[in-house]
Amino acid sequence: MGASAEISLYLIRNLGALLLLVVILRGVLHASRVNFYNPLSQLIVRLTNPMLAPLRGALPAKGRIDWAVLILAVLLQSLILVGIALVAGERWALPGFTTVLIWGVIGVFALLVNLYFFVLIAMIIVSWIAPGSRHPAIELIWQISEPVMAPFRSLLPNMGGIDFSPILVFIGINVVQIGLRNAALTVGLPPGLVFGL
Repeated sequence: MGASAEISLYLIRNLGALLLLVVILRGVLHASRVNFYNPLSQLIVRLTNPMLAPLRGALPAKGRIDWAVLILAVLLQSLILVGIALVAGERWALPGFTTVLIWGVIGVFALLVNLYFFVLIAMIIVSWIAPGSRHPAIELIWQISEPVMAPFRSLLPNMGGIDFSPILVFIGINVVQIGLRNAALTVGLPPGLVFGL
């Protein structure tokens, strides 16, 4: 593989992953019902609105699921995979449309699970070093993690101020990651092609 192909792959993977992360964050903000007056929330909304505007009429948000964000994320992930396939050329053949869409769905869910993994790590670290901080980034971390933590927290008895629910959440995340890796193998998604698998 030549330098231009390697640079192209690098840019497709990394810029595509960054764009996809911003789109998925928009869906997470909607699902978590975060404060949209938070400056970081406003930034994510401004970055994603131009891409979501064409889909909004046909795919309105229902409940906690923003369908326009979900469809856009799957399409972006699929386009990233097609771009990688076209640049990589002989290394692996481009599969059919349905397979690429299935790969896109798996990739989006893998990135979403990894996002929650890192949000929970950040939440734990922040709870040690800056409890009660009102910084917009820290508030956003708490607002994103709380809908995931609350059901697990309700399963555990009161432990005297010590919260063991992150352990259960991390176990759940690992179980989902194992399921996604096996689903990726089943549909022939090449290892290492999607972030988090």
